[in-house]
Amino acid sequence: MEAVATTPTQSPEVDALARMENILNKQKQAFLKDGHVSAETRIDRIDRVMSILLENETALCEAMSADFGHRSMHQSRMADIMGSLETLRHAKKNVRKWMQYEKRKPMFPLGLFGARARVEYHPKGVVGNLATWNFPVHIGLGPMAGIFAAGNRCMVKLSEVTPETSLLMEQLIGKYFDETEFAGINGGPEVGAAFSALPFDHMLFTGATGIARHILHAAADNLTPVTLELGGKSPVIIGRSADIKETAVRITTGKGINSGQVCLSPDYAFVPKDKLEEFLDHCADHMKEMFPTMLNNPDYSSVVNTRHRQRLQAHLDDAKAKGATLRELANAEDFSQQQGVNRLPMTAVVEPTDDMAVMQEEIFGPLICVKTYDDIEECIRFIRSRPHPLALYYFGNDSQEERYVLDNTISGGVCLNDVMVHVSAEDLPFGGIGASGMGNYHGRDGFKTFSHQRAVYKQTKMNLIKLAGMLPPYGEKCEAQLKRMIKR
Repeated sequence: MEAVATTPTQSPEVDALARMENILNKQKQAFLKDGHVSAETRIDRIDRVMSILLENETALCEAMSADFGHRSMHQSRMADIMGSLETLRHAKKNVRKWMQYEKRKPMFPLGLFGARARVEYHPKGVVGNLATWNFPVHIGLGPMAGIFAAGNRCMVKLSEVTPETSLLMEQLIGKYFDETEFAGINGGPEVGAAFSALPFDHMLFTGATGIARHILHAAADNLTPVTLELGGKSPVIIGRSADIKETAVRITTGKGINSGQVCLSPDYAFVPKDKLEEFLDHCADHMKEMFPTMLNNPDYSSVVNTRHRQRLQAHLDDAKAKGATLRELANAEDFSQQQGVNRLPMTAVVEPTDDMAVMQEEIFGPLICVKTYDDIEECIRFIRSRPHPLALYYFGNDSQEERYVLDNTISGGVCLNDVMVHVSAEDLPFGGIGASGMGNYHGRDGFKTFSHQRAVYKQTKMNLIKLAGMLPPYGEKCEAQLKRMIKR
């Protein structure tokens, strides 16, 4: 019997890399071929992203819930659907204004003789967006506001942690867009690593600080500029002038969103020592008011998967073993017999020490650390000794203390007398600093991030350099001009 020749099949990772390279080449060629990107084209692309959200709202929310085991449909609609629509609508409304060039002043006295200077905003080309799992729709589609407003094309690597949502997103992007404009990519960590090594014209990564280091290494070979939106341990300082009940309400309201699986979620809180019990009581009361039950409550979201639930439980076990007090901010329920979900009760870790894992790693779940203090300077020293957080929260009605906190801390953003809501202000830049990220997006700042700010200078018809005697051969006239210009 004659042997049949066979061709070895390529691995999925090799196939994915070939597909990604092919799409990137197509997008770059289409970008160069089409030239100037009109406001109408940019708005049309933004409109189509909005259509994905509006016409597939239920399917997207159901997919997210399936990936989490259970995720509150209302919170998915608020955070992923409504949140994305708000940023897209803001960009659509303002893109024509953002595209206008900005006048700048030429060197005196050249402007008096007709010289002109301006900054024009040009698309960079193709942007790579590495999305994360905690808000898979919002992080996958929300940044398209700035990316498309700036006139770019985009490839988005969708998270493998939320496979149903990511598959649906890839299909929907392919339905509403030609792949030369916008394409969704799925795959595991190997595909993500290959994606980050592609020669994009800009790259946006949202995720963990540890992974961000690998992203930067990969991007360095192509000199790809990168915007990093990371996280860290965002602190809360509760001043003595704060309304403790209202503070507890606002902190627990924010902490309850997505069961704490938010990059901006308050991670640890400083409370005056004599107000600790009052604060914890109000936290528990408000949590129980929002979620009378957490175990089978459709409003209370699950931790995304078993691995993350085990990680959080290990943090609690470690904290308890090392002397912290654990206080469940919930009615008593048995969470040990769950089927297909990974809910955890909202829990305060009281007086944690620095050697506990819960104080060393970003929590990203329904736990919050609570530390007491006697003097506000203790809080400032502690925050300054740690990596810069994505957000800092201050509660109080003492304007001098508020100013002291702002002047003596460093963070990506600040929210006063609430948590997390500053991210919804599209006119504010959103971004981190140091370990919590680099660069900004949202609103006009996002438009600028994804644009090339091109300097354009138009010279006067008069050769003023020659008239000033500042061309070789240099002589007394040049010397006199320099003496006039080089002085205090």
